[in-house]
Amino acid sequence: MSDSFLGTGWGFPPSFDTVLNTVIMTSDEADIQLSLQILLATRKGERVMVPDYGCNLDEMLFEPMTTTFKTYIREMIKTAILYYEPRIDLSSIQVDDSRETEGVILIILNYTVRTTNSRFNFVYPYYKNEGTEIH
Repeated sequence: MSDSFLGTGWGFPPSFDTVLNTVIMTSDEADIQLSLQILLATRKGERVMVPDYGCNLDEMLFEPMTTTFKTYIREMIKTAILYYEPRIDLSSIQVDDSRETEGVILIILNYTVRTTNSRFNFVYPYYKNEGTEIH
């Protein structure tokens, strides 16, 4: 087990080390990145014990990419991070729709880790097409 001051958590998807009979863990900045991935991919209500956790991005699937809609997505993500990822200060959120015709929208988060004052970015690909339709 790691003594990380930024936190340690299960890897996602959960996997196991059969030699040591343990769960594979992530720590530090990798744990924060994984936490952001999970937060953006989770629907509200999916976590029974924390029903408000998540972003519900899948509900935005058929919405047109207007300025108002991009602002709504940014505010929704900003609020979720404010409540559920206290280890970072969010600097900016960009919604890049330059590949919208391909069915991909990139959500780019720039943030600073509070305890180390280190800057990072995280790019979350939001797919507007089902995975079964990709050729």
